[in-house]
This record gives sequence, C-alpha cells and structure tokens, in this order.
Amino acid sequence: MTPHNPTLLGIDVYWVATLLSGVAAMAVMLAIYAVTTVRNPMTKRVKALNDRREQLKAGITASTKRRAKLVQRNDTADKMRSVLSRMKVLQDEQLKDAQKKLMQAGIRSKDWAVAVIFGRLVLPIVFGGIMLFWVYGTDYWADWSEIKRYGLVAGSFILSYKAPDIFLKNKITKRSDAIRKGLPDALDLLVICAEAGLTVDAAFSRVARELGRAYPELGDEFTLTAIELGFLTERRQAFENLSQRIDLDAIKGVVTTMVQTEKYGTPLASALRVLSAEFRNERMMRAEEKAARLPAIMTVPLILFILPTLFVVILGPAACSIKDSFLTG
Repeated sequence: MTPHNPTLLGIDVYWVATLLSGVAAMAVMLAIYAVTTVRNPMTKRVKALNDRREQLKAGITASTKRRAKLVQRNDTADKMRSVLSRMKVLQDEQLKDAQKKLMQAGIRSKDWAVAVIFGRLVLPIVFGGIMLFWVYGTDYWADWSEIKRYGLVAGSFILSYKAPDIFLKNKITKRSDAIRKGLPDALDLLVICAEAGLTVDAAFSRVARELGRAYPELGDEFTLTAIELGFLTERRQAFENLSQRIDLDAIKGVVTTMVQTEKYGTPLASALRVLSAEFRNERMMRAEEKAARLPAIMTVPLILFILPTLFVVILGPAACSIKDSFLTG
C-alpha cells in the first residue's frame, strides 16, 4: 500500500507546502524583476499631463479634423466595446462609474473602463470555469464533501467577478492615503503663494513643482488642476474635476473653499490656513488612534510567538538542571 500524506482539515499538507513554495519562488522572482527594471515614474506622469494639455488645447483652438487626429484610438478597447455592446451588457452608468474609479486610482486612460467591465464578464468564465472543471470534472477533490466543493467553485466565481473592483479599490485607497499625508503641507504652500500675490493657477503650479517629488500623487493632481484652470472656460469646473479625481472629503472641503473664494471674493489665505490647521489636527488624531489601538493588536502575536519563546529561553536551562539533578541523585 502506498503511504498517505498527512492532511489538515481534509487538505494534503505536502500539496499546500508545494503550492506555497511555488508562490514564494514566484514572489522572489517578481521582486528581483522589479528591482532590476526600475523606471523613472516622472516620465509617465509628465507624458500623461502633456496629453491632457494637448486635449484641452485641441478642444479650444483646434479644428474638428485635428481633434479627431489627436484622439488616440485603442483597437483592443474598441474590440472589447463591440463585444460588450453586442451582448447588451455595456451600460452608460457602469461606464461612468468605472471611469470615475479609474481617475481616483490615478489611471488617466478612459479605455481601461471598458477593460474593467470586460474583466467582470470574462474573468468569472475563465477562472470559474477552470475551477468548475477541476472540482467536478476530475477526481482530485473527490474526498471533499459537496458543500466544500460547491463553496470552492462559488468562491472562485465571486472572487473572479470582484477582482477588478478589488484591484481598483486598493489603488484608490493607497493613492488617497498618499494624498492625505501631503495635503496640509500643500495648503501651507498655497497660503504662502496666495500671500505673495500669485494667482490661483500659478499657485497650484508652484506647489506642484515643490511637492512633486515628496508627494508625486498630489503633485500630479495639482499640476492637472493648474492646466485645466488655464484652459477651461469655467474655473469652477477645474475645481470640481479635482474633487472627482480624488476620493477624499478633505479635498472636497478645499474645492468648496476655492469655489466660494472665486465666487464671493473672500480672502483665500485665511480660509486655507484654517483648513490646513484642521487637516493637521485630523492627522494627529488619526495617529493617536492607531497608537491607542496598538496594544490590543499586539496581544495575539505576543501570546502566540513571543511568550512561548521567552518561556523556553528562561525555563529551559532550569528544567535541564532539575532533570540532571534528579538523574544524578
């Protein structure tokens, strides 16, 4: 008889160890690739901002034929759009929602909105179909119960459908956190620029240049806002675009202040100084909240990993000495 491998909750331990080893090797290879192929992030950001400047310039001064030439066509996106249109699953509301999430994630191309909706359709068919065939078409999971196999297949379908949204949500959260960290410093610089007599678009450009390396996400947004302030006919629209591109309530407060300043002529420096102080206090309160939550978070690792090792180190020599004394006695 062939010996059976040890199992844990009905899962082959050796198979799980092999899978985890493969994942670890893949992660190491990806890390090495990421380190050896470092690219300058400024090049891509500058190209995106120049593209936006050309689009705004074309919308104002260029003729209709030149506008059509400046609009970049993506054959892959057009094919996906045609497939979704034939299947009657491409809705305008979904497309606008996906485009808004892409803007908040820092992805400027609107063609990726079609790719997100296409991924929601294709990924469950591909990965869910593979898992369905693997579970019910082979005997690999024959020792599992029907509930476990159904849960595995259903989880694969649900996770595949939610994968694009989860990816975008993670990028939006990371980008929003990075912008939140640099917002108080940006407002302080805006106050200095406003008191120095600079206009709003010049102040945004100056702050973007100063904070472009420390906070690249915030620098990109401020640069894009400065470009739109210079080209759009309504300055209010540029500020509203800024609030739509960033998923932060703080940015909405800044945009409201800017719009009111433009409309009623109220002093900009004093309003921004108050907002900067509020955001700094909010950041300090958030840090204090994390510090207060740290002891409760550290309790479980302390009990599971630190205390057993400490007991072995302290009581191990004493136990060995007592054992030796009993044996010699």
